[in-house]
Amino acid sequence: MGLFNNIKFFVLCHGMLQLAQLLVSGYLKGSISTIEKRYGLSSQKSGVLASFNEVGNTVLIVFVSFFGSRVHRPRCIGIGAILASMAAFLIALPHFFSDKYEYTDDGNSNTKEVSGFCRAASNHQAASSNQTCSEVNSDANNAVFPILLLGQLLLGIGGVPIQPFGISYIDDYADKKNSPFYLGILFALTVIGPALGYLMGSVLLRFYVDFNTMSSAEIVLERTDPRWVGAWWLGFLLAGTLLFLTSLPYLFFPRSMITEETAAATAETLKEKQEAGSDSIHELSLLQFLKKFPHIMLRTLRNPIYLLVVLAQVNLAAMVAGLATFMPKYIERQFSQTASFSNIMIGGLSIPSAMLGIMAGGMILRRLNLSVKASAILCSGAVLLAIIFALPLLFLGCPTQNVAGINYKESTESNFSKYQTCSLGCSCSDEAFNPVCGSDGVEFPSPCHAGCHKRKPEENPVIYTECACVGLNDSQGRAVSGTCGNGCSHLLIPFMVFSSLTCFLASLSQTPSFMMILRTVTPEDKSFALGIQFMLFRVLAFLPAPVLYGSAIDSTCILWGRKCNKNTSCRYYNMDFFKQRFLGLQTVFIFGGLVFFFLSFLVLRRADSAERKRSQQSKSNGAIKKQDAKNSKALLICNDEQNDKLV
Repeated sequence: MGLFNNIKFFVLCHGMLQLAQLLVSGYLKGSISTIEKRYGLSSQKSGVLASFNEVGNTVLIVFVSFFGSRVHRPRCIGIGAILASMAAFLIALPHFFSDKYEYTDDGNSNTKEVSGFCRAASNHQAASSNQTCSEVNSDANNAVFPILLLGQLLLGIGGVPIQPFGISYIDDYADKKNSPFYLGILFALTVIGPALGYLMGSVLLRFYVDFNTMSSAEIVLERTDPRWVGAWWLGFLLAGTLLFLTSLPYLFFPRSMITEETAAATAETLKEKQEAGSDSIHELSLLQFLKKFPHIMLRTLRNPIYLLVVLAQVNLAAMVAGLATFMPKYIERQFSQTASFSNIMIGGLSIPSAMLGIMAGGMILRRLNLSVKASAILCSGAVLLAIIFALPLLFLGCPTQNVAGINYKESTESNFSKYQTCSLGCSCSDEAFNPVCGSDGVEFPSPCHAGCHKRKPEENPVIYTECACVGLNDSQGRAVSGTCGNGCSHLLIPFMVFSSLTCFLASLSQTPSFMMILRTVTPEDKSFALGIQFMLFRVLAFLPAPVLYGSAIDSTCILWGRKCNKNTSCRYYNMDFFKQRFLGLQTVFIFGGLVFFFLSFLVLRRADSAERKRSQQSKSNGAIKKQDAKNSKALLICNDEQNDKLV
């Protein structure tokens, strides 16, 4: 079992485990917009779902971290990872008991809801729409969201011991000079997990959601169709299997191992250290800890450097949590891209940029052997540059497409009213969503809303004719299936360049800021300080940030989807507001990180100045004492000489 007594092998295993763990969360965030569409969730609900895994470990992580040296850390990590893998399987479960995905169509398919053509006013379509309400409200469909939340809850509980136990275990048994390098590698490997999650999403979302129960001939939607839903569930099965396999080696690591610094120590010495450690392990019982918890927490938070650095990290973590959850959706909507392509952009560009930044920060820290004060300067400078490169993102956005009767007011108010009333005689369902683009460049929610009476099914994309609402005065108007788009996809490349640079620069602060914490707390409080840190991450960043971002996105919706007289997911957004509120939150959080890093630098500089003054005063006092001693000695010699002369 010599391999399991090697800290380098532990670093490798821990990197792979966290890669698998974050593969699950990365895949969830990459498929969140697809889950929204599949089950009719708002962005706020999606934010709750994305952040719910933090609920399970918000409180537990403090106790788990505090008792880190009192338990078998590797074994706890393995058990937690097994639980997390079971949670990933649970998240995929709703697909297997839900009905097939249904979408509105033009009446030429077997779907139960139809948007249809323009017909004489009747109750036909309203009735056909309402026929599905009993099924939508069935117990099975009502159980979907709670099951997803439960899976996220268990995923969070299983992940409680993984990061704090792993970091403290590595820092305890690695050489102090190698520890920053190992942590840099570890952080970089964990960034690959979400990247692979997004990339896996880009592949799996190309498959239709019900491909396992439908033949290829039955799947008529194109991937570019806004109603397309990919196989969101498949990634959870694959990621859960990988997570289970990577958890198994932890069952064989020892409770403690020889440190790199004392690799040549004798077995007797090691045994004495382990026995000494076991004596101190049980200093506090659980009841004693609960009584002393407030005091220990206050003592930890009174460390100004620790508190400021953690608050800076909280701001950056809130930014990352929101962007990781909704950036794919932002790219989808702003630049008219598919969910698959958006995941490629995040997994192939943004996250690798963050990984390079983390590695570069660890290398700089190790090569220059930076002090705590120099680390604060590095973090402040990196975040300041990140803000500079993030500001242009506010100007790289697209306008809202012209949607008839919703936001199209460019001609006259009378025409806007005509668009609203044009299809009133067509008996269009307000639940219909099958977008078509009129020949006049105006988009309609469905062929019915465009007043179309016929279609050319042999064409691809489908062409609708005799659309009375297209051009208003042209009874022979034509429309093409699909959205009109907003015509600014060329801005995607510069957007991704500035976004990736921002990720790289902000990530430079990751490893230096962690080392600032590890080097400014007492050794006996190290595990507990990490626990407090991760708890604050969850309470102040990972829990509220996705919900805050989701609420901001929902506030920009101009047309909600409808199902059985209830709102579902948003159909159209005001893109200007979407950009301002989504990227505005990013700028606010990253600026908050800069403020707290700079404050930590000021505190350290003040402490250094006070230390130098004490040192100079001590030297000055020493010099005065030496001079006094010399004067006293000279005076004694002089007195002796005078006495000799008198004699």
